[in-house]
Amino acid sequence: MRGSAAERSAWIVGLAGLIGCAVAWGLTPLQLPFAWLAAVTCFLAWPLGSLALLFIHALTGGRWGYAIRPQLAAGIATLPLLIPALLPLPFVAQRLYPWMQPQIAAHLDNRFYLNPPFFYGRAVFYLAVWLVLGLLATRAVRRADPQPALEKLAPAALILLCLTVTFAAIDSTLSLDPQFKSSIYGLLVCVEAVLFALSIAVLGVTCTSGLPQATTADAAVTRVLGRVLLALVVLWAYLDFMQFLIIWNSNLPDEAGWYVHRLEGGWAPLAIGIAVLHFGLPLLALLWPPVQRSRTAIGAIAALLVVIEIPRAWWIVIPASGRGIGWADATTMLALLGLAAGLALRAVRCAPREARTHG
Repeated sequence: MRGSAAERSAWIVGLAGLIGCAVAWGLTPLQLPFAWLAAVTCFLAWPLGSLALLFIHALTGGRWGYAIRPQLAAGIATLPLLIPALLPLPFVAQRLYPWMQPQIAAHLDNRFYLNPPFFYGRAVFYLAVWLVLGLLATRAVRRADPQPALEKLAPAALILLCLTVTFAAIDSTLSLDPQFKSSIYGLLVCVEAVLFALSIAVLGVTCTSGLPQATTADAAVTRVLGRVLLALVVLWAYLDFMQFLIIWNSNLPDEAGWYVHRLEGGWAPLAIGIAVLHFGLPLLALLWPPVQRSRTAIGAIAALLVVIEIPRAWWIVIPASGRGIGWADATTMLALLGLAAGLALRAVRCAPREARTHG
């Protein structure tokens, strides 16, 4: 009953967000494209990170992966939402990407890559790869013994995921500033997606009651999940800081401008808040043994990491529009994340009992 109520609440939030999007489209049509892209960026990390974690566990093993496998499968079940989520973007792409304007594209050295036909072709390829991998992973998980199928699929799937997510990140958000270049950005987005998906999965496990011990995680699994969270938090922070440090040291106007826009005005406090809440506080908490042994504490840290990913997506996308965060950004984020949560909760509710308790 609790699951059904949560699912209904998620659908209500998603529909309310869609109504807010419609109002925003009528009142502030120039703000909605960036708000929608930020919401898609945040949502997409969930299913893609879940896919990556499922395949990583297939190769590495460990009880921690079995404990969160139902939550990972639920995250993968949100992938079909990506089709309607991406449909509006081609109609607003010229508003989002300066390089789609001929007068700007003519002066770019990388226009062989940043051009509309190639851009849309790559997007279709990424979507096809992700949907196929999601379908194969879902079929494997539904088997009585999914491990052999996942082990066979995992090496090629992880390579495809890494390549497609890297180039999709470059296409969708890095190219908002066609002059900005970063060799770390793709890997940073990959790690961030895995951390986001793991945080949602851990939050789902720690909030679940009444399930078998192997699924809800005993103390040992709780500690391992905390340590995996800690490792990903540190890796994300290292990559993010190295990107900033390299650009700071090189001090090239084309690259530094990306950070200047995201550290001016009200964006600077937000950047500091993200650094503290996405790295500093989780690091200090997860290093403390009592926190590692506490399901409640691990769940609270996971919830913090999930919530802070929303302003992180706004910080990446919205400054390119030259404005601050508005109510249109909030309603759009609620729409996509609410609908995604509804799909995930329905997948959990409709999953066979053996699939929920396997491991």
